[in-house]
Amino acid sequence: MPDIFIKNKSKRIQCKPDRNLLQLLLENGIFVDNPCNGKGSCGKCKIRLLQGKLPAVSETEKRLLKKEEIAAGVRLACLVVPEENIEIETLQKERTHEILTAGYMPDFRMNPGISKKKFQIEKPTLENQSAYEDSLGNALGREDLDWRLLQHLAMGDGEVTGVFSGEDLIGVETGDTTALTYGVAVDIGTTTVVTALIDLKTGDELASASMLNPQKKFGLDVLTRITYSIENPADGQKELQNAIVEGLNSLIEDMCSKSAVSMQNIYEISIAANCTMMHFLLGIDTAPIGRSPYAPVFVKSKNIMAKDIGLKGAPGARVYCLPSVSSYIGADIVAGAYVCQLEKSRGNLLFIDIGTNGEIVLAKNGRLMSCSCAAGPALEGMNISCGMRAAVGAIEDVAITAEGIKLKVIGDEAPIGLCGSGILAAVKELIRIGLVRKNGSFIKKEEMEETDYRYPMLRVDGKKREFVLRNGQEPLGITQGDIRQVQLAKGAILSGFHALLRQAELHMNQLDKVMIAGQFGAHLPVNSLVGTEILPEEVKDKIHYVGNSSKTGAYMALMSVEVKKEIEALAKQMDYIELGASEGYEKLFAKCLQFEKAQ
Repeated sequence: MPDIFIKNKSKRIQCKPDRNLLQLLLENGIFVDNPCNGKGSCGKCKIRLLQGKLPAVSETEKRLLKKEEIAAGVRLACLVVPEENIEIETLQKERTHEILTAGYMPDFRMNPGISKKKFQIEKPTLENQSAYEDSLGNALGREDLDWRLLQHLAMGDGEVTGVFSGEDLIGVETGDTTALTYGVAVDIGTTTVVTALIDLKTGDELASASMLNPQKKFGLDVLTRITYSIENPADGQKELQNAIVEGLNSLIEDMCSKSAVSMQNIYEISIAANCTMMHFLLGIDTAPIGRSPYAPVFVKSKNIMAKDIGLKGAPGARVYCLPSVSSYIGADIVAGAYVCQLEKSRGNLLFIDIGTNGEIVLAKNGRLMSCSCAAGPALEGMNISCGMRAAVGAIEDVAITAEGIKLKVIGDEAPIGLCGSGILAAVKELIRIGLVRKNGSFIKKEEMEETDYRYPMLRVDGKKREFVLRNGQEPLGITQGDIRQVQLAKGAILSGFHALLRQAELHMNQLDKVMIAGQFGAHLPVNSLVGTEILPEEVKDKIHYVGNSSKTGAYMALMSVEVKKEIEALAKQMDYIELGASEGYEKLFAKCLQFEKAQ
């Protein structure tokens, strides 16, 4: 078998039959950016060939790579199958990412479902050799104990602590452990995972930890991951479940280590997630979500044993999964709607979680209507030619004047790409200075005078026009395709916005407040959201950011049995509107694609 030497990693790996280079690298734990999960559509999995030969450059590579990249030996790992010994170098590295963990929280009464109570049991003697099980049963007032409770009990001086989930006895511990009662609140997003370690006696957050969703290696969006599970029926679904479970366990271990808390004292894990992520977590088939009529296997809340899905904690630890509404209005959105108290509002409120999907909830005097629109990953910096996540080196803001182009970069380092806020800021500026038309196309360079300060900012390669964001050894540019990606995101979100208002028979000026939630929404400034017309100008002064409301909802459910009941009731009250089936939606979407502010 031929082998591959990765020079910058000082690592040698063996080839396997019929495995492309991307698969070989990922299987050996070598990071390669691959948003499309090896479908050959994103052009991100770049490597450089240093020695040896690879098959001839494909037409797809010619389309996705620049001529100078191909000349320098750059190839797309998902499109080449090594046939002989080669030496390569990878061209990306995993970077520290900015992940939102905090959010607005309303007042509520804390009443966690987990409680502890200390008991004194009668110690056996030579005269009274009663079994510990009987002594425990007498002390706890229960005739029948689950025998598994005895497996983790080391009998001591007669003092034990009972652990209860509601009325259910889920653990018996030696000694007085009443002070050691912890839980974990979790937000699982398609892109990021956020956790918080909570003291259930006080409600205090002792530590938090976050990561990019470890399922990213199977694709950046839910449909790509669903496709992976379908195309790999033997073990695809299990791989996706293992990835998220192992990721959660590592975050919990990290938080416990930082807080000197034993994982054996974690008794409940409360989880908010979109519907697909919840299915993956529980190992339940996601295929129905990916095909018409897009009906999920389940939407109700779940209260299960943590060990049943491999999550670590106390022997009897429970997992509470918040309820969803539909395939595309998940528990994360239900949590957000609850946190923002939409059902209690007496005005007209709009809640938007901006991400790969834009989920929108409209509250009209307490009546809740919802929809989901496929915004695509452009607002996260993906599907953009030089796009990246919000990490060190990402351009997060752009200003264009006659004096030049000013860039704001995360970490104040040399720019290497554009994150979501950066691409929006750039497009906003291109519209403002008149380089982009209403239909989203660049103006023709010959329409400008050479003395125009904008003239050198447009580069023409044959029929392709590109905005030059940064020249130099590592040039950065914004292509026509990049503009189209933002345009599609804008069309999807804005049309969903208008469709819900139309359904509720409301006008734009009747909205009292627009609440922006989610990891990416928090990093998208009002000026960029309105400047690119993702949100209408009329709501500019009504926008409020509520942060990670999904995690907040998970926390509130962890800390209150009443909140659990209210969230479950709320999920049943939310109406879901399928945009594609609503009358006149295609015309509305086409209209929303236009940049009305453009010249």
